[in-house]
Amino acid sequence: MTARIVIIGGGQAGGWAAKTLRDEGFSGEICVVAEEAWDFYERPPLSKASLLEPDAALPRLFSEEVQQNLNLRWYRPQRAEVIDRVAKTVRLSNGESLAYDQLLIATGGRARLPGASWANHPQVYTLRHWQDAQRLKQRLAQSQRLAIIGGGWIGLEIAASARKCGVAVTLFEQQPALCMRSVSRDVSAHLALMHRQQGVDIRTGCGGLELGDDSGRPVIQCDGKRETFDAVVVGIGVDLNLELARNAGLNIAQGIVVDAQGRTSDPAIFAAGDVAQHHHYGLCIQSWAFAQNQAVATAKAMLDPQAAGYDEAPWLWSDQYQYNIQILGIPSRGSETIVRDNALYFSLDDNGRLTQLVAFNDARTVKLAKRWMAAGRDLSDVPLADPTFSLMSLR
Repeated sequence: MTARIVIIGGGQAGGWAAKTLRDEGFSGEICVVAEEAWDFYERPPLSKASLLEPDAALPRLFSEEVQQNLNLRWYRPQRAEVIDRVAKTVRLSNGESLAYDQLLIATGGRARLPGASWANHPQVYTLRHWQDAQRLKQRLAQSQRLAIIGGGWIGLEIAASARKCGVAVTLFEQQPALCMRSVSRDVSAHLALMHRQQGVDIRTGCGGLELGDDSGRPVIQCDGKRETFDAVVVGIGVDLNLELARNAGLNIAQGIVVDAQGRTSDPAIFAAGDVAQHHHYGLCIQSWAFAQNQAVATAKAMLDPQAAGYDEAPWLWSDQYQYNIQILGIPSRGSETIVRDNALYFSLDDNGRLTQLVAFNDARTVKLAKRWMAAGRDLSDVPLADPTFSLMSLR
């Protein structure tokens, strides 16, 4: 059995991989290289509970007891700088060289900024790490006006949390609709209405945004109009940490190219989480479910070449105000969207197959939809929009 497995990345994917290796009986050495000093923790609460709860603790992935029983050898805070595939070593930022028999790359991503100057303003925030949430929470407590740059899921969650704190929110989105890359226009419109009803000032179709300063407070200039805020949060996505894999000569497309088992173009190296390109959809999927489930499947495959691998449709969810929003699948170009009770949004392709479901406070239908997707069920003649029709009859 493999003597030493090295995991690069201390996030959710790395954590679930480490735990799965132990759960599956691996007794060899597991080394974890992490840039942060913390144990494995979850990122989704950073935009919600970590901002809202006065004494919010680190949202640990595992209890301290479970974490201790994993018997990991940590290298933190350290950065993996070079992978030598011939020697099967990883060189760390402290100069140490770490040998591996198998290697898992779970390096995640870093918050994207509109330009270099945005990183230098003390009241411009991103939300990627635990310490980011702590800084932002302190600032929100002192703020009356908040600008959010980006109308994707992270921006909308921060907007919802800020409104719960009583802070006035203006959200700037360069695209003509919210979450435009991940949902249909019908869902985008519903999201915009939901936030406007909560008092969020939404500006879509913005031109180039410029950052200025007014006595230490950030100024946003959009389409010739200048506005001063107490803080600005940038939520325009992430830049994947692919440099390590690229410099090692691994096959890279949108992310690290892997098969269903998470195996890269080097049979001794695997990838999991944000940086792993979904083998079927050809996309990098940044979601809690993918980070966990794909990492679990990859860890099993590292120990058993015959393991089933990962073959799930993209699935993510977002909690905003009183709504739990679940998104299953991705919309395909030209798909038809069928709306049911302004709570379920079905996107069907030309063959009547479900390509995406967006559900507001309806987890049960999401479970059904996973079966329909897996079976490739033709829904073209099903009265999905009729609220009197029982979806449960399609089980």
